Amino acid sequence: MQTTNFMETILDELQMAAGYISNQEAEELVNKILESKKIFVAGAGRSGLMARSFVMRLMHVGLEAYVVGETVTPNFENKDTLIICSGSGETKSLVSIAEKAKNIGGTILVITTSPESRIGQLADRTIKMPGSPKDQAKGDYRTIQPMGSLFEQTLLLFYDATILRIMDKKELDTTKMYGKHANLE
Repeated sequence: MQTTNFMETILDELQMAAGYISNQEAEELVNKILESKKIFVAGAGRSGLMARSFVMRLMHVGLEAYVVGETVTPNFENKDTLIICSGSGETKSLVSIAEKAKNIGGTILVITTSPESRIGQLADRTIKMPGSPKDQAKGDYRTIQPMGSLFEQTLLLFYDATILRIMDKKELDTTKMYGKHANLE
């Protein structure tokens, strides 16, 4: 198979993934983000990279958003929301973050392929995503892609769609957002 054929197959998988996500769960996420004082996002590995891109766009739409663990991240409080992205829902460092947030009293949202996971059980709300575990022999969702790639790609597209919905609700367009873009380069 040629590289472009693989790309076409990946795009087919992503098209199917879009239909797998609950509109109700997605809308609850948007509403919770908009009513939160501060938004914190956490993820590990490639999921963490998707989380960072989401925080950047949240800032661009004028929300107070942070990546957990950065040196400039303020304290988490009970009027804040923590969004954890974890395919397995079992990543130890993220479980620890979720437990601490639960003790503080803020809202925990998890985006995962495994709502029944440890983080899923700690969460106030879950958004179920398609994807397979890193060890695909253990899962029932099949993809041609290695490890968590489908989850991570779907996560990025879902985050971008979430930003578009927030823009819609806040009546923002790209021109208004661009004013918050970095300009020191």
